Amino acid sequence: MKIVSYSIREDEMPALKTWEKAHPDVEVQVESELLTPESAAKAQGADGVVVYQQKPYTRETLQALHDAGINKMSLRNVGTDNIDMDAAKELGFQITNVPVYSPNAIAEHTIWLMGRLLRREPEYTAKIAKRDLRWAPEIGREMRMQTVGVVGTGHIGRVVIDILKGFGAKVVCYDVYQNDQLKAEGLYVDSLEELYQQADIITLHVPSLKENIHMINDDTIAQMKDGVIIVNAARGDLIDTDALIRGLDSGKIKAAGLDVYEKEVGVFNEDWEGKQFPDERLDNLLNRKNVIVTPHTAFYTETAVKNMVEISHNCNVQLIKGEKADNTVELG
Repeated sequence: MKIVSYSIREDEMPALKTWEKAHPDVEVQVESELLTPESAAKAQGADGVVVYQQKPYTRETLQALHDAGINKMSLRNVGTDNIDMDAAKELGFQITNVPVYSPNAIAEHTIWLMGRLLRREPEYTAKIAKRDLRWAPEIGREMRMQTVGVVGTGHIGRVVIDILKGFGAKVVCYDVYQNDQLKAEGLYVDSLEELYQQADIITLHVPSLKENIHMINDDTIAQMKDGVIIVNAARGDLIDTDALIRGLDSGKIKAAGLDVYEKEVGVFNEDWEGKQFPDERLDNLLNRKNVIVTPHTAFYTETAVKNMVEISHNCNVQLIKGEKADNTVELG
């Protein structure tokens, strides 16, 4: 059995080597480059591929894999919105993902963004760098005094709620699919508008579905409290960036914590030092003292990376063996 693993990073290699030792019957061909129509040829003679990338899995890419004799593909990540599902179905692909690799990693990062913004840490960092050690005017706010609106109560959202409870914050949440325990606790509101009206902090934990794209826009921002803090460690296109900038300019939005950005592909996880920065809107956000941008690193912990590598390769073996694979992606 042979698997070709694309876009393997150095930080993934320890976990992959451990997995290989536990599966001596599987040959793993490691490729550092992304899966593209050109690199797909490297999978010729293999039984399946394991992949991770933000760039689209286009019809052309999937066709090239198919031509190389591959129709079993396992993603090391959650998101499947970058796959041409029509092409995948037509070409007979079987696809798996890793829907849960470490909810705690993203939830902790989310809370960390909230805490840094509440205590105005970016502003203090800028002052301290200049040896200005005065307190005022950057007075902070306590988490326990906030009403936090959690949009999406899946695996990650529920961990966020548990952590917020520990801080003593008031939590309100919204989800089309309600969790029985949270429902029994009376945490759900009936509409997003109601959540927007109540929350001092809004944190997003929903997928990039058609109905969710730009759910944070001029109209929904107008429904929010003055001085709201918005945190997004889910998907970049949940927020209309232009609307966010307008909200920050007006003061309606006091601060924002962003681990994702709607045009992040080709920009995040690249070194731009000494180079022309390619995105004016992102540059605008990076230059604000009341905005924290992290380059899609909420997931990036040793535990999460290990789980992503192990689960994806296990799923690929299941596909190759013709077994019912864990985490099968429905192609529509």
